[in-house]
Amino acid sequence: MDSSRRDFLKAGALGGAALSFFGFDLTPAFAQLQELKIARAQETRSLCPYCAVGCGVLIYTIGDNAKNVTPQVIHVEGDPDHPTNRGTLCPKGSSLHQDILNPRRLLKPQVRRPGSDHWEDIAWDQALDEIARRIKKTRDDTFVEKDAQGRTANRCEGFAWIGGCTDTNEFNYLVVKTMRSLGVAYIENQARV
Repeated sequence: MDSSRRDFLKAGALGGAALSFFGFDLTPAFAQLQELKIARAQETRSLCPYCAVGCGVLIYTIGDNAKNVTPQVIHVEGDPDHPTNRGTLCPKGSSLHQDILNPRRLLKPQVRRPGSDHWEDIAWDQALDEIARRIKKTRDDTFVEKDAQGRTANRCEGFAWIGGCTDTNEFNYLVVKTMRSLGVAYIENQARV
């Protein structure tokens, strides 16, 4: 017997219609399946970090909150109560679970020294000290107090700042204030690029 894709779809539609006609309702089975998937898990509401939309997500973790136990993410889904996405997620948001558990995810600051062929782990304090030292040196070397016409400029042309759409309003406020206080003239946002 030769059957086509169209025949298969017709048979599936007829079978589904027959099941619903005779009173079979799969909604409780799907609800039970969802409960089994996240049984004993702690639900945490969060936001997707990938774009400026700010979709709500529910992150389910297991772990007994003991000091020596790291909670393990077991499921991530869209938040149906969130007004922005109402439970839906785009493909990037749907991949949050894999991104959280990625074994290649960086957990420490790294630096690649000049002339080196590899990255090395460094401490957070060391990373912050090196960044601060380089910002100060760059600002001191490239600060423009007066422009070509002799007018006061007070700007630093040696570096720029680009903001990310996953940053909070508070973080962006502090960053812009910090960059302006350093005299940075080139401030941009990812949403415009």
